[in-house]
Amino acid sequence: MNKKKIVLIGNGMAGVGCIEHISKLAGDAFDITIFGSEPYPNYNRIQLSYVLAGDSSIQDIILNDWNWYKENDITLHAGHRVSRIDVDHRCVYTESGISESYDELIIATGSNPFILPVPGADKEGVIAYRDIKDCNSMIAASKMYKKAVVIGGGLLGLEAARGLLNLSMDVSVVHVCDHLMERQLDPTASKLLQAELESQGMKFLMNKQTEEILGHDRVQALRFTDGTGVEADLVVMAAGIRPNVSLAKESGIAVNRGIVVNDWLKTNIANVYAVGECAEHRGVVYGLVAPLYEQAAVLAKSICGVQTKPYEGSVLSTKLKVSGVDVFSAGEFIDQDDTRSLRYQDDFNGIYKKILVRDNKIMGAVLFGDTSDSSRLFQMIRDGADVSACKTLLAKQTSSCETAGATTVAEMADDDLICGCNGVSKGTIVQAIREQGLDSIDGVKGCTGASRSCGGCKPLVEDLLKRTLGSQFKAAEKDAICSCTRLSRDEVVEAIRSKRLTAVKEVMHVLDWDNKEGCSKCRPALNYYLGMVWPQDHQEERDSRFINERFHANIQNDGTYSVVPRMYGGVTNPEELRRIANVAEKYQARLVKLTGGQRIDLLGIKKEDLPKVWAELDMPSGYAYGKALRTVKTCVGADFCRFGTQNSIQMGIDLEKKFERLQTPHKVKMAVSACPRNCAESGIKDIGVVGVDGGWELYVGGNGGVHLRGGDLFVKVKTSEEVVQWSAAFLQYYRENASYLERTSHWVERVGLDSIKEVLADPAVRQELVERLNESLAVTTDPWKEHIEDEKLRSMFDKITVSATGN
Repeated sequence: MNKKKIVLIGNGMAGVGCIEHISKLAGDAFDITIFGSEPYPNYNRIQLSYVLAGDSSIQDIILNDWNWYKENDITLHAGHRVSRIDVDHRCVYTESGISESYDELIIATGSNPFILPVPGADKEGVIAYRDIKDCNSMIAASKMYKKAVVIGGGLLGLEAARGLLNLSMDVSVVHVCDHLMERQLDPTASKLLQAELESQGMKFLMNKQTEEILGHDRVQALRFTDGTGVEADLVVMAAGIRPNVSLAKESGIAVNRGIVVNDWLKTNIANVYAVGECAEHRGVVYGLVAPLYEQAAVLAKSICGVQTKPYEGSVLSTKLKVSGVDVFSAGEFIDQDDTRSLRYQDDFNGIYKKILVRDNKIMGAVLFGDTSDSSRLFQMIRDGADVSACKTLLAKQTSSCETAGATTVAEMADDDLICGCNGVSKGTIVQAIREQGLDSIDGVKGCTGASRSCGGCKPLVEDLLKRTLGSQFKAAEKDAICSCTRLSRDEVVEAIRSKRLTAVKEVMHVLDWDNKEGCSKCRPALNYYLGMVWPQDHQEERDSRFINERFHANIQNDGTYSVVPRMYGGVTNPEELRRIANVAEKYQARLVKLTGGQRIDLLGIKKEDLPKVWAELDMPSGYAYGKALRTVKTCVGADFCRFGTQNSIQMGIDLEKKFERLQTPHKVKMAVSACPRNCAESGIKDIGVVGVDGGWELYVGGNGGVHLRGGDLFVKVKTSEEVVQWSAAFLQYYRENASYLERTSHWVERVGLDSIKEVLADPAVRQELVERLNESLAVTTDPWKEHIEDEKLRSMFDKITVSATGN
């Protein structure tokens, strides 16, 4: 049987969405070829902002990978732009010389970004924001330049601006109107959004029209029509889009603003269709994903001969999520003479809701701060529901802050939409869960398409899974790092990394901490995680450290402090001992004690004397107070002991000098013993090194404290260099994966020694870990070397009063 030939021009969401439907309905009946101008498989363009913001990678937003085309016998010409359509002979031609005949032609060329026609728009550093190439250009620019200006305060512009902020750029948004997202938000919601984004560091230049882009070869500034201006190293045009209709127009296909189509998505040329942002239906061009998928479904059924209703237009909805700011808009949202509205506003919790009503029917809504009702409201707007339905929704807002917005899927009817982007109802998802045995959001997404586009419906999908599966639903276990947030350690660290957060306050703000000031548990943890992820860019916050770490000494029960200078491997010399004795005598140390870590502890030092004590000692801090390497205990080794097989003293000194000042999730103690007699107690240390004939054994996860634990044999090596490398790799892997205040002993038990061994067995992985550890060490200095002459630090000791039992 000869298959009909379908050619699709455009490898985007609308066109490939149509092909997905065709493949499911009658895939065997068609020979399908797709031309895409970009060298990528089909990806989710509306999630480019997540890539720019660092929340996702390019791979994360791929909708259909290369294998999908092969599995469905679809020929994809990626990176080939169609230059001509011969509608008389039903053939398309590409710039690269490829030609392909067709029986049915679908044009899904999308839209082009609107570039302001102002002088200087062609300068280097002026780009659009439309595809992966633009996204990569912005990321590259952020590494070389600091001042970014986004032209356009709409949905796309704000998402671009937030992404540039996450790339550590100074970002200003230029908007021609007096409020943001004027096509989706009323003035009240817009002002709330602007205030929230300003608090995150975004700057706004409202009521500004660009007159000229200044600079020589590269942009340097913008000048506005009112005579003012702004400096810029990078200009991102996000002032709108225009349907990409040039190919259709040159081929004799009817074009107005877009390619004109009827209710079956047919153009004026036989067997030629248009779908998506390039199509104009009943005088309307749609730029949002939900209408495009609705069009795609109708066109697919029409081509396959499946009976369906014609496409009669769409109710528009918009959802924005920028750094924890939730915004939803659907239908009409500006008050008119013939409309009334229901409003709820809570300035304390940053929540605003308005529902617009005409003739007792819900016509539209705006939600800010709490969009949990968005799916139900969108369904009501589409259905023209009676106003009483939304009165019920708003009534519960006044009951308590705890239950505000607590719409659950249990209250939704089976035909209520869960996923507005893809038109997936509650009933469809429940049926798929039951019949297909789905037990995860990814499973639901793959089977039904729900949460596939903007992802805003994921909480509802998860709630449906819980309610449908009951006790069989096994949510991923996660322990919040403290009561200030519901986020787990892994979620916080991933957000720090993906959103490029660099300060404690920024983390708490962006991740919507319940307690906006944090607590004594989460603030030190966040300070550590930030330093671990961004050793070069972390904004150290000394106030977020524990008191001992702030003063570089251990507070005692009488309010005085214990000072422990570092002695590498427990080795000292007469000069150091004289300085220690002189300081102890001068500052009236109550006790001079040898510690279990082979060092000297000066106890009873007054708080105000600490800077002078450290200055006169002129020795590195021993970090006896820190979540860091404390000591490397050693025996006398082969140079002195008749049983010793290795030089344990030198090995201990090398390890201590290598890892001193390294911040870790909890204190770390090490030891080096020259033989299996273990005189340095290597068997109960976080890392224990034991000399044996011909090499060394490394033990990890030991603990000599309350929860006594013997170390596990980790690896056997031959050289001292290997001891340092394996120790470094283990420490960095611990730093990157353990929870704050989790000792290596607990971490090894939790994750399993075998899994750690498996990761570190790869030499390339070990090397990468060592390099990241070295990067962290490169920015550290001894705290007293760095601060000893700083008068601000001296005054800090004079001003701060801390009780002996505090913090």
